[in-house]
Amino acid sequence: MHIILKNSALTITILLMLTSCAAKEAYIFSYFKGNGEDGLHLAYSEDGYHWTNLSEESFLTPVLSNDKLMRDPCIITGGDGRFHMVWTVSWTENGIGYASSDDLIHWSEQLFIPVMAHEDGVRNCWAPEITYDRINDEYMIYWSSTITGRFTDKNQSSEESYNHRIYYVTTKDFITFSETKLLYDQGFNTIDASIVFHEGKYLMFIKDETLSPVQKNIRIASADQLTGPYSKASEPLTGPYWAEGPTSVKIGDTWLVYFDKYKEGRFGAIRSNDLKTWEDISDRISLPDSIRHGSILEVSPEIIENIKKSVNR
Repeated sequence: MHIILKNSALTITILLMLTSCAAKEAYIFSYFKGNGEDGLHLAYSEDGYHWTNLSEESFLTPVLSNDKLMRDPCIITGGDGRFHMVWTVSWTENGIGYASSDDLIHWSEQLFIPVMAHEDGVRNCWAPEITYDRINDEYMIYWSSTITGRFTDKNQSSEESYNHRIYYVTTKDFITFSETKLLYDQGFNTIDASIVFHEGKYLMFIKDETLSPVQKNIRIASADQLTGPYSKASEPLTGPYWAEGPTSVKIGDTWLVYFDKYKEGRFGAIRSNDLKTWEDISDRISLPDSIRHGSILEVSPEIIENIKKSVNR
């Protein structure tokens, strides 16, 4: 942009650098290490491809359940401007963990949400995620569970006869919650749902957990409403390797989907400009050692700088 100022015979042209006025983007990757015993870890990136851990130490130590784990952390920015996080507290519990923060440094009391306590046969609550519903000013929390005696088709099951489906609750205040409902069942074993909003649609990245014939890949489904119904899943987005824990970020016109290549002990990524054709870019990303399933969040650079200062004190 040029502004032309005329003063007598003088014309002064001032070039305004628009980029200096625009908000700079930065990203946080929340994740766990090992089995999740030591809690929440954070990495940051300025380009969405190369990530640096913010501390070797965890930012929040788990205290919930007998197992006291903090696996699969998912953090979002809520309608109230606070950060809200949910996570897996155990391999076998009937609920999930929740905490909130203003700065990703200082956290509220950790709360256990018994989302499947009404199901006597529930075996687990894994990889919860949370999405803010701007239309209804509420939050949807969703996760995968196996319920003994339900969805018993052996062709759908995975290891140890798990046969997961995706369930959800909604809340406005993280104190009272709706009735638990089934969110996604398209006739196959599904875990690790992750939902984003794009051009009037809700996109759900999911893992097909089917063991025989082996799938273990990432797919995508869509819906007009956050609570569904969601479409049948696409063909696999990922390649001939075992993948789980998808998390996505949109950078410019490009979608990146990160996932855990857990058999190989490392992360992979794919990208697309149209959500239909995907390119594997696993050789073009860099992440901290030992990173496991988590989520990506866009934040202001000030948030990251404040975290760095808190670590270096």
